[in-house]
Amino acid sequence: MHDGFPHLDDPAQSTGGHRRARSDDPFERMLNPDAVADQEDVVRVPVAPTRRIVSVSIAIFAAILGLALVFGAYLVPKSYALVVFGAQVLFVVVWTVATRPAGARIVATVGLLTAVVADWAVGWPLHATIAPLGYVMVGAFIVGVLGQLARREGRTKVTESFGTTLVVVVGVVAYATLITLSRHELGPESIAACLIGATVGLFIARGLDVIFPFPRTTPQVARGTLGIMIGAAAGTVASAVAASSLVGMHPSKTVFAGLATAVAAVLTDLGVGYAEASREIDGEVGSLWLVRHMQGPLGAFALAAPVAYAMSVMLLVPALT
Repeated sequence: MHDGFPHLDDPAQSTGGHRRARSDDPFERMLNPDAVADQEDVVRVPVAPTRRIVSVSIAIFAAILGLALVFGAYLVPKSYALVVFGAQVLFVVVWTVATRPAGARIVATVGLLTAVVADWAVGWPLHATIAPLGYVMVGAFIVGVLGQLARREGRTKVTESFGTTLVVVVGVVAYATLITLSRHELGPESIAACLIGATVGLFIARGLDVIFPFPRTTPQVARGTLGIMIGAAAGTVASAVAASSLVGMHPSKTVFAGLATAVAAVLTDLGVGYAEASREIDGEVGSLWLVRHMQGPLGAFALAAPVAYAMSVMLLVPALT
């Protein structure tokens, strides 16, 4: 009579449900040393290796890029837009190659055209102003979106492409603020005072990663917290020292401008490292490792440029207000 209901004769199943065996209890599994060892293996975080050659290379690259932006304003003031344009081209190429977005040619083309239009927009008017850059940025992003939607290959990963396009457009527009600043009285001095802080900060931070990359900011990023802190402090001091030898600059005011610019540059460089580590964990790593690491300094100076402009407006060049 009970042949069709064998569970009625089984005390372990008399409630009508399938009870878990004692070994399946999650609390007892936590008390099991073997189970705990297995869980530790699962949550173990990989530690990124320290590549000293990479740190040295990027430190030198950051120094060269920063010095080019600083001395370009002095040595070739009438052609400073060409120096900035060179940095913009490098930013577009490196960012596109490193992130490998869908429709990479569209992203690169939009970025290069934005650089040309942005530099012209701030260099052509008689009165130096950054107002046209807002229109350039909005227009460039709209063109980039339309270009991505019109791709023949389809709309795969179109959201990631939008993000890369936005970063590229904002980056080249940010670099263009240096052209506006260079056209004002004491503009070259302000550029030197601020960007020297960013240059020294990046160089020291990357250089200390070669000697003492500890304590780590996070295991997945081969950057040392000590280098970040000392780099920002060294950049601040370098700006104040540079201001003491620049006509029209006040070290007491420049120290604040140098601090803001150096911190912005160093933290941006670190943030790009986090983004790169995330792509490595997801398996989205390009083949050109040096190009990937060049993103840090290029992104750092892209943010340092508008910060330098803002600090100059508030502290260093009162005529701008």
